[in-house]
Amino acid sequence: MRPLPGQVVLITGASRGIGAAVARKLAKDGAKLALIGLEPDELKQVAEDCGPDAGWWEADVTDTESLRTAVESVAARYGRIDVVMANAGIAAPGFTRSMDPAQWERVLDVDLYGVWRTVHLTLPYLLESKGYLLLVSSLAAVVHIPGLASYNVAKAGVEAMGDTLRPELKHLGVRVGVAHMTFVDTDMVRGVDDHPVFGKVRTGIPLASKVYPLEFAVEKFTDGIKRRKRTVHVPEWIGLLKVFRWVIPHVIEAGSRFSVPKADRAALADIQARGAAVSSRASGAGGLADTEKASGR
Repeated sequence: MRPLPGQVVLITGASRGIGAAVARKLAKDGAKLALIGLEPDELKQVAEDCGPDAGWWEADVTDTESLRTAVESVAARYGRIDVVMANAGIAAPGFTRSMDPAQWERVLDVDLYGVWRTVHLTLPYLLESKGYLLLVSSLAAVVHIPGLASYNVAKAGVEAMGDTLRPELKHLGVRVGVAHMTFVDTDMVRGVDDHPVFGKVRTGIPLASKVYPLEFAVEKFTDGIKRRKRTVHVPEWIGLLKVFRWVIPHVIEAGSRFSVPKADRAALADIQARGAAVSSRASGAGGLADTEKASGR
């Protein structure tokens, strides 16, 4: 464990949710926070909460040059980057056969390729500082819930990326962690729950539908960053669940045989009423900000 005070921590998706909350906690523990996201007003407020050593940069993780400019500006200001938390992400509910294809692909562009771009652009600085890279995956990498296919694919890819980078970078002094969390009380989860169809799908998941307090997740993430852990599980039972990964698809298939056909009909009706673009839009205020960015507004 390295002393946290004075370390420069770069967080993407820092405008709200887990990114903003972890930033505030790390700042209290003495870290210098570099915040990257889409919403300047929100970023500015988080930076103010993190103190005078914090800075913020508006950048889109789907835009390599935008992200490159932000990362280079962070390095120029602080002279180093010690920790990177690749956290930017969106979730767009919908069944694959009927949701807006552009939104399906946008989730992968943000959640998977956005993480790759973050790794690619920050890795030279982490190699120099022998730092720590935390990739934010999800329980969705392990439990593939119907109606979130694009999110499941992206987060499984993030997990695989982290598991591959870990042995690639260990001998160079860079430690790699992968974070898996279940449903936490964030804007994204509340947005999914507000969906007229898929809110009911999420809340109907046996055992896994519980929403954990944001503070609980923040403690797990900050402990993982301080200890440079290889995995962060929110809660810890996700680690045990991964041992039984092979059986999970069979359980989900059995449990979905009645609920999915009903939800599928409801999804088609919702698309007929509101249109695929609206029905499939990324959830929550952060998702709205991403949609507006993608559409050029």
